[in-house]
Amino acid sequence: MPYDLTEEQRDRYRATSIRSQLRKQTLLRGYDEAKPVLGINLGERLDPDDLMPQLEVNGLTSLSLFSGGGGLDIGFERAGFEHRASLEILDICGETLRANRPDWAVLSGAVAGDVRAAAFTTFRGVDVVHGGPPCQPFSIAGKQAGADDPRNMWPDFVRCILQTRPRAFIAENVPGMLDQKFEAFIRDNIVDPLSSQYTIFKFKLAAHDFGVPQSRRRVFFVGFRAARDAARWVEPEPTHGDVGTLFGPLLPRNTARKTLGLPGMGFDVVAPTLRSGFTGPRNTTGVLNSKASLKVWNDLHIWPNGVQPTRSMAAAYPPENGHFRMSVSDCALLQGFPADWRFSGAVYQALGQIGNSVCPPVAYAVARQVARALGIA
Repeated sequence: MPYDLTEEQRDRYRATSIRSQLRKQTLLRGYDEAKPVLGINLGERLDPDDLMPQLEVNGLTSLSLFSGGGGLDIGFERAGFEHRASLEILDICGETLRANRPDWAVLSGAVAGDVRAAAFTTFRGVDVVHGGPPCQPFSIAGKQAGADDPRNMWPDFVRCILQTRPRAFIAENVPGMLDQKFEAFIRDNIVDPLSSQYTIFKFKLAAHDFGVPQSRRRVFFVGFRAARDAARWVEPEPTHGDVGTLFGPLLPRNTARKTLGLPGMGFDVVAPTLRSGFTGPRNTTGVLNSKASLKVWNDLHIWPNGVQPTRSMAAAYPPENGHFRMSVSDCALLQGFPADWRFSGAVYQALGQIGNSVCPPVAYAVARQVARALGIA
């Protein structure tokens, strides 16, 4: 539905947009990427690799569906799994995966990457299948149409499990999927088709509990074919938080300004959930998720709109309120992506890949527990 605005409001927004574009053109006129820019965040930043130390190869193989920007794939790789293949329908995501991991088998595009037409028997023998079927059928932004949404890909994820018969599977989605209105969907489309062959667990995880400097919650489904593996399953324990656990004190949560290398200002918390650049009006270059989150961004003195391709461009074009403007790499850092992971495409496409991904450190935590359940110490 279009916004219900008065003509006066439309004129005001139009004038603001024009003024912003003119200001950007003025500030970036003669801009040189190679020339240092004052104000760029040069402080010590978080290294997401520290949240997921590379483990030795464990002998287990993994198949990735709905791979997107590679969040789950990175987590499983760093947990010691051997990558078998990635299937992703968006070409730009395939470009990202191939650019970062030239040795991976990446099947992308409307033909090769479409799980609805995939012959999964080719991958029979893989140990683990993981993926995040599109969340729009269950998210508030996607109108929560569930099984009636044409983007509902759960039947194909289940078909892959039945055809490949992995030792374990992992599926990720938005917390809204556990709403009461979707109980019948989960029963009819996930539990009933798989429960005769798999023991299935479902649980929620919060990204900031695993060192990711962002408030992001997701639901996971984990299934095991062998009863002995299911008996060894233990949900990932938080590694970061405000208090300790039975296993000892937790590390302090990573916060937005400190993570981005920004100076202290007396206020710092985890960032609000980043919105995907594939959602919202047109090709958005903002990560603002809601009106409520705007207050948090303002209190952090971080501008969530007009994300720039590079840190130096962002520093050369500060917002009018003087807050810190983010770049693509800053958003990737807040999502927990390794510093050397690069995203292909325009800014909105990069933000789409970032915002749609499972935070790699969260994927890593799940992958480690799955490996342990499968008998790998």
